[in-house]
Amino acid sequence: MFRLLAVTAIVGGVALLVTAVSSVSTSDTPQPVAAVAESALHRTISATQDKLRRTPSDAQAWAALGSAYVEQARVTGDPSYYEKAQGALDESVRHRPTDNGWAYLGLGALANARHDFAAARDFGQKATALLPDTAEAHGVLADALTQLGAAAEATAAVQRMLDLEPGVASFTRAAYDMEQRGEVTAAREALERALGVASAPAEVVFCRYHLGELAFDNGQLDLAARHYEEGLRLDPRDATLLQGTAKVAAARGERDRALDTYAELVARTPLPQYLHEHANLLRAAGRHEEAARQFDVLAQQFRLVPDDLAASVVAADRGDAAQALRLAEAEWGRRQHPLVADALAWALHLNGRDAEALGFAERAASSGWRNAVFAFHRGVVLAALGRRDEAAGALEEALRINPHFSPVDAPVATATLAGLR
Repeated sequence: MFRLLAVTAIVGGVALLVTAVSSVSTSDTPQPVAAVAESALHRTISATQDKLRRTPSDAQAWAALGSAYVEQARVTGDPSYYEKAQGALDESVRHRPTDNGWAYLGLGALANARHDFAAARDFGQKATALLPDTAEAHGVLADALTQLGAAAEATAAVQRMLDLEPGVASFTRAAYDMEQRGEVTAAREALERALGVASAPAEVVFCRYHLGELAFDNGQLDLAARHYEEGLRLDPRDATLLQGTAKVAAARGERDRALDTYAELVARTPLPQYLHEHANLLRAAGRHEEAARQFDVLAQQFRLVPDDLAASVVAADRGDAAQALRLAEAEWGRRQHPLVADALAWALHLNGRDAEALGFAERAASSGWRNAVFAFHRGVVLAALGRRDEAAGALEEALRINPHFSPVDAPVATATLAGLR
């Protein structure tokens, strides 16, 4: 399934990334945006380390270093930076145990990155109490509340961020908030406003990617392709945009091109999302041994950086129904987000517990999110319960939202619907 592994990182880190890139002087030879960003972060980290050698008790500098390491982990995909971030942020708290809003902000961002959303919420609340007029603190809180399924509170945090700083980071968060409520047009308008205020190349690339994702998820292939391609004009090597073009190629039936792009991506940037999408496309192509190797790499990554929601989805795709259910139930015990409700519904279905599955499928749908995967899962569960007309309606909805939502499951949706008619 496309995109499912990536949604929790939709906006994390963009504020720091943009600040770092904007601070780098231009040269006559353009560099890839991601490379510029990573170089700028290295320089920021190095400068902060130099400052701390001179003033080792500077709590705010330690907090800044920790936040920079969180961003470095996001940019590079290297989770080892999380431990460095933890150490720097702990050092900040050691030097200033109370009233340390910048440390709480960094600790909240780190907890979000590690998917410890309850801790991120707590740190975000502490940060916003001490830094009430700092938009980034409200962004950290909004991200945590969103993933915990606290929709109304998340919307309020996003609105506060918009009031304080109506820029790329706040507009993109607002777009995701609206998308989850099914307000696709409003989400698109928010992303277009983000693009309109974008100044640094990293901001433009970021906005183009998410505009492309919103278009793809709503079945608008040509529009999605245009956004990805516009972004690639700025950075032909950007991994997120290349992933978008691979999805479009697969949807258009250009499977070899899509597979080649994914092979390049996972060799260069082996993030869980890319590995998962590559594995599913290989499955759709009948190349099951190669898909299994991608799934094995994913399993190794989940051992290093646990993510029960993503791991449940992957286990379901691998056919390990018991593992998918165990992981989904564990995640549901921590947070009641629509994505988790959907994963739990599917895992229950795979274990033959369709009556229970339907309740969670309906819980996911009740958010209003126009999500083809949610509708597909609900349709299959309804079909298993013998509710043919409702099943057909849900499957029609899935294919109407996005007929290319998965290279594996979209054909299943079409075949199941045909059997119900």
